[in-house]
Amino acid sequence: MPKIAIYPGTFDPMTNGHSDLIQRAVRIFDDVVIAVASNPAKAPLFCLEERVSLAEKVTAGLPGARVIGFTGLLIDCARDVGASVILRGLRAVSDFEYEFQLAAMNRRLDSDIETIFLTPAENHTFVSASLVKEIARYSGDVSQFVDPLVYAALQEKFRPES
Repeated sequence: MPKIAIYPGTFDPMTNGHSDLIQRAVRIFDDVVIAVASNPAKAPLFCLEERVSLAEKVTAGLPGARVIGFTGLLIDCARDVGASVILRGLRAVSDFEYEFQLAAMNRRLDSDIETIFLTPAENHTFVSASLVKEIARYSGDVSQFVDPLVYAALQEKFRPES
């Protein structure tokens, strides 16, 4: 039976840290489902369709990775795709408390689905989608933190109106 992991997030936008985790996860699991959350409470810069499309383009050609969009509870999405593992990234100790709380709640909702944490490569530990958006908003160069396709999409979003 294949080991399916689900890697959920808003991915607004997908960063090189996200990509790093996905590249390592496909070496561990048979199938890695990148689940892009609708999450309107976060008021995303990119709509769900744009985030799914960017994630698909960034991960294109990566065997074992596929992208879906979802709304609702993560645990329901995990069941729908047949995942036995929820994959979460931990950049710093400050992420742990929140992630631990989510993992405990998901375990309570479905004890058959485990949560596994991966840390990004050291050169990505300080990168967050929020920081990338903030820097891009003020015309800062975020090209080293995101895929070139994501960089172009950010430039388009923050292009000054003429």
